[in-house]
Amino acid sequence: MPPTARDEAVHRDGGHGRPGATPRPTSADPSTDQPPALALLPVAAIACATAALLLLTAPRFGYFSDELYFLAAGRRPAWGYADQPPLLPLLAHALDAVSHGSLVWLRAPAAAVTALGVLTAALTARELGGRRAAQIATAGAYVVSPVMLQMGHLLITATLDIFLTTVTTWLLVRWVRTRRDRLLLLVGLTAALSLQVKFLSAGFWAVLLVALVFAGPRDLLRRPLLWVSAAGALLTAVPGLLWQARNGWPQLAMTKVISHEVATEEGGRVMFLPTVLSASGLVGAVLLSYGLWRLLTAREARPYRFLGLTFAGLCVCYLVVHGRPYYVSGLFAVLWAAGATGLQRLRPTRPRAWSTAVAYVLSAALAVQVLPVYPVHRLTSPSADRLAMESVGWPDLATSVARVYSELPADRRRRALLITDRYDQAGALDRFGPQLGLPRPYSGHRGYWYLDRPADDTATVVFVGADARYLRQFFTSVRRQGTVTNAQKVHNLNWGAPIWVCEGERRPWRTLWPRFSHLNADSAKRQADPPRR
Repeated sequence: MPPTARDEAVHRDGGHGRPGATPRPTSADPSTDQPPALALLPVAAIACATAALLLLTAPRFGYFSDELYFLAAGRRPAWGYADQPPLLPLLAHALDAVSHGSLVWLRAPAAAVTALGVLTAALTARELGGRRAAQIATAGAYVVSPVMLQMGHLLITATLDIFLTTVTTWLLVRWVRTRRDRLLLLVGLTAALSLQVKFLSAGFWAVLLVALVFAGPRDLLRRPLLWVSAAGALLTAVPGLLWQARNGWPQLAMTKVISHEVATEEGGRVMFLPTVLSASGLVGAVLLSYGLWRLLTAREARPYRFLGLTFAGLCVCYLVVHGRPYYVSGLFAVLWAAGATGLQRLRPTRPRAWSTAVAYVLSAALAVQVLPVYPVHRLTSPSADRLAMESVGWPDLATSVARVYSELPADRRRRALLITDRYDQAGALDRFGPQLGLPRPYSGHRGYWYLDRPADDTATVVFVGADARYLRQFFTSVRRQGTVTNAQKVHNLNWGAPIWVCEGERRPWRTLWPRFSHLNADSAKRQADPPRR
């Protein structure tokens, strides 16, 4: 019997006659291979409800530490920053400028991309052959995942990184089904945006490339548009890489600090996989596990095996280097979609329907606890959510510093300088200080050190955080004049922080300032030599 057009296509892409081959999942004419109908109304309803919930809770409590830093960094535009590319700081500053400081507007993009992530997850299930129930189940898993809700509440790098990876996996799944190369241009666009949000996204692409070489479809690697798109994405990253090179590659130093924090403070390797599962949610953990198993072992999922290998490979890499568990969250959607699509083969019965509904309701009840839907006084509990705790008390910090600053004699107050031990403290003073008459703050912590240094004609220093022993390296006189508290009595990282008045700097600031640079949250526990300009 002569070979069919489908057989020829399979052979060209590394068919069954060669080891490691990956068969095409489509017919010879991709346009005739239609996926199931999109469950648009229920999926759109889930997405809109998610966006509404995130927008309603957006103004609760206050800014998160990274958001304060982005606002300050964005007011000082640059091609790059010490600990991230420029997109988030510039976006945060633009939103803040047009909304006059609205927290809802600042976090609106996070709510929007989370809602779009719900839709993208359902589209991924559809591309994998998931019918209406599978699409709704995948969209629901996205919503009841604690990590998706938590990141959707904040405008931070992980929020956009997770969404862009989710979109990328959908585009790749769609390309495998249709072989429409124009999709690769969109893949290149998501890659370019990812590299402007987080340099860590390069790890995803490296592991994905290895997975494609190992499991196919290798035909993807022979498409010119893929490499054109990759070149374009890399080109957009050149300015940021040049900034890193001119400033001693602080991003590489940050990876060592994060590895140390994960190993010593966040449970290390032992907690990595349990945290990944808990971040996925109750229902999500089941779908994720089954979806990963299907992608790695099921014959019908073989064309998409490279995505299962990418997730497994990233988990191994981050286990080795002590990466944070949420780094792999961008691949949750495709695993949920694969799991839900596989389960649709089960015969629907009333007990299964009820048990599924109960599981999703229970998952939602647990997941919503990561949002500020409860009274602020609950944050006084030792078991309270750490991210929520660090969103409280920033105006109080500025008030505490202003009280010490105002007590300085008028002649010293005019030349006084504000320095903080942590970048988020400086961001808070930058945000709330001007209305209290405070000058611009400085900090040696992480990326804030690069924003500017004090002028040599400054005298008295009001310093927030650290301890007297550390400060006496730089000043001849160090005395404690205040303590940071907050009206809610939340014992977060700022609670009880000392406020010092320091005088008599031992050297000019142009030589003293490099010694203030530190990457750890505690300046007294520096692990790396301070970077030099």
